[in-house]
Amino acid sequence: MEIGNQIKSLRIRKGVTQEEMARHFGITSQAVSKWERGAATPDIGLLPDISAYFGVTIDELFALSDDTRMERIQNMIWDVRDISWDEFQQARSFLLNKAAKEPKNGQPHALLAELENHFAQFYRDQAAEHAMEALMRDHTIKGAHSELTASMCRSCGDWCASNHFALIEYYKEFVEKHPDYAPGYLWLLSPLIEDGRFREADEYCARLERIDDTYRPQLFKSHNLIAQGKWNEAQDILREMECRHSDAWIMYLGIGDCMVRMGKYDEAKVYYRKYMQHQTPPRYTDSLTSIAQLCEIQGDYAGAIEAIRQEIELLAGDWNTLTGETVDQHTRNIERLQNKIRISQNG
Repeated sequence: MEIGNQIKSLRIRKGVTQEEMARHFGITSQAVSKWERGAATPDIGLLPDISAYFGVTIDELFALSDDTRMERIQNMIWDVRDISWDEFQQARSFLLNKAAKEPKNGQPHALLAELENHFAQFYRDQAAEHAMEALMRDHTIKGAHSELTASMCRSCGDWCASNHFALIEYYKEFVEKHPDYAPGYLWLLSPLIEDGRFREADEYCARLERIDDTYRPQLFKSHNLIAQGKWNEAQDILREMECRHSDAWIMYLGIGDCMVRMGKYDEAKVYYRKYMQHQTPPRYTDSLTSIAQLCEIQGDYAGAIEAIRQEIELLAGDWNTLTGETVDQHTRNIERLQNKIRISQNG
């Protein structure tokens, strides 16, 4: 077994005998010998002590390949809501070391960004809960209102703090360096439109149209028009886009999002369902999340619960995801909505 070979290698490197190692752990030298021969494996409760004894992580104790460790970190991000500090530091250290060893490989830094955002998000969620508790006790605490806003949307009333200036500047430079990479324009257009920089958005939509013959230039033109209140013009473009690109299933999600921005919730739900119908497995759940949110906004808590249950079924059937935070968050949302139903029924 791999762990046995690793224990033997680490023991020899440390310069201790099987007997010395056995005495340290209060076991027999025969047990150590069985580990190293692969005839037995250490009790799981001993693994932290063994890793500490050799000065390695538990992952290193198992001599996992880099690809396996990357996969385990990704799964941890997806499945664990509250990653412990030790797990976070071990994963972070591994990714930084891998990035240093492979300067042309961007994946370690990409996964590191995801890991750190996930870790930070848990504490933002915790901050929101503490802020709400503070406001429940004293609704006049201005600082609690500020922290609640910062933790839930990282925004505030001051334009200089809530705009996307730094992000926009980054992507402006990015598209100059990579002018033929269409997705770069999409990451630039969204914050431009959100910040009301409509003229600049028009210019970059035109540049995108020159290199991208998909539905995307029309979709972002529509976003820009909707943000300016030009709904009729936007809907004309959306109708043309739907006719020209009816085979692009992801387009229906974009149209649904546009309908939401115009306050057309029922029409949005129709397009979100079209998005689900046109996909082939494994399907994505984002449109079901949107339907659940719209149902809740409309006071249709039962409809929201049904959409969330469909998400859970899709995760199980298409992705074989049955446990972990990906499922648990949906379960918590169902419980929250059921509580809303009970409150409404009790008057």
